[in-house]
Amino acid sequence: MSGGARTTLSVIKADIGSIAGHHKAHPDTLLAASRVLAEGKKKGIITDFYVTAVGDDIQLIMTHSKGPNSPQIHELAWDAFKEATKVAKELGLYAAGQDLLSDTFSGNVRGLGPGVAEMEFAERPSEPVAIFMADKTEPSAFNLPLYKIFADPFNTVGLVIDPRMHDGFVFTVLDLYEGKAVDLAVPGELYDLLALIGTTSRYVIKYIHRRDGEPAAVVSSERLNLIAGKYIGKDDPVMAVRLQSGFPALGEALEAFSFPHLVAGWMRGSHFGPLMPVGLKDAKMTRFDGPPRVLGLGFNIKEGRLIGPVDLFDDIAFDEARREASLVAEYMRRHGPFMPHRLGPDEMEYTTLPDVLKRLEGRFRPFDLGYKPVIKHEEL
Repeated sequence: MSGGARTTLSVIKADIGSIAGHHKAHPDTLLAASRVLAEGKKKGIITDFYVTAVGDDIQLIMTHSKGPNSPQIHELAWDAFKEATKVAKELGLYAAGQDLLSDTFSGNVRGLGPGVAEMEFAERPSEPVAIFMADKTEPSAFNLPLYKIFADPFNTVGLVIDPRMHDGFVFTVLDLYEGKAVDLAVPGELYDLLALIGTTSRYVIKYIHRRDGEPAAVVSSERLNLIAGKYIGKDDPVMAVRLQSGFPALGEALEAFSFPHLVAGWMRGSHFGPLMPVGLKDAKMTRFDGPPRVLGLGFNIKEGRLIGPVDLFDDIAFDEARREASLVAEYMRRHGPFMPHRLGPDEMEYTTLPDVLKRLEGRFRPFDLGYKPVIKHEEL
């Protein structure tokens, strides 16, 4: 394992309200969150921070030395979201405080609504990382890109030619319904991995480690509907990936997003749509509350300081991916309320189907070849 100072990278996100519907976070809410984190930095709770937003979600990117799941760090993030929520309510923003499922902090934001991705590592002399943040989709939206980045040599040539990557990686896959996890070593258990992560409604990649135990990537895995027992909002995941020198190159990580694959979410959390890679200027939700979008920011971390960011998808190299995503969005939208644009009934976040079936329950009759419709005059 590498030496050097140990640093924890924490990326914590929440939707606390937005302008004109589920569209875009207000700059004043970002400023409110930044003030709280600036005070935390002044007090020595965190080393550095960066606040940004994708669509209606605010992301807090923080470095510190307190390790994952630190009550102090999580309370600071909670306070930042609460202050941002106050501003959202003062401005009358839509769905103010949506992702905050409690009025009281209880030592950890997990289970309270915000999404969390954290990893601790010993800094290398140069420690490049990429933070990916998505809106209008769910944690499994990163399953396919992570597979391509860390397991597909046609995407990541380093798996073939870099001796430090050649032995592969260990994927930790979480069963969201059972709350259990399994570790799968790739390439040896590649087919087992694909059997799980292709079932995106249930199985989510949570961690990836190199075979020597070095952390490589982490994803927020919270599903708000499973926490709250009802639809609150799509989960809009965040992900951190370490890069270069024994990890995938930046270009290999970005290449995985050149294919705008279909993800669940989009309008009312109930549709499939293409994941469009965008720069900061386009990280807002427009057409049919979407399409689902992913933002990438690149940093170097030095003694806990965040150097950057760079806007990774603000590049003409991704124009073709955006064009393809627009074409796929048009194609899917033409299905209207029909599957496969609309999710299946078990995955829809909004549905009237149970009410419709209950209303029609007494009108279903056995069917045979001699069946004739029964039509009442008042129904014509």
